[in-house]
Amino acid sequence: MTSTPPPVRRFEDLLAWQEARLLSKAVWDATHPTDRRIDRGLMDQLCRAARSVMANIAEGFEKNGRKEFAHALTIAKGSCGEVRSFLHGAEDEGNLTPALASELRGRAERVSRLLHGLREGVRRGNGGK
Repeated sequence: MTSTPPPVRRFEDLLAWQEARLLSKAVWDATHPTDRRIDRGLMDQLCRAARSVMANIAEGFEKNGRKEFAHALTIAKGSCGEVRSFLHGAEDEGNLTPALASELRGRAERVSRLLHGLREGVRRGNGGK
């Protein structure tokens, strides 16, 4: 017998938002080192893109409409791509080690997959809300 997951009453209950929050924190930690100089402009863009993922999930959820929520999830998924692109740039320029950039890209890809699944569920009327 499988148990049903608890109902989603707040955006904070969404696994996609929880993972996006972890991604945002990991990106912040990686882009604000105390032991070396880095490209602040690129790192700030990277942080803004990561924060945008979780903010768009929350904003769409709070609008209380499936169409609006699905649209916001599409925007959040696009921001995941932006994060991954910035991570390549940060790695190429030596701002992040290849290992750290790869780890963060993996996290962004996981969030992107979660967003895709959530968006499809919302579009079908059986996800997220």
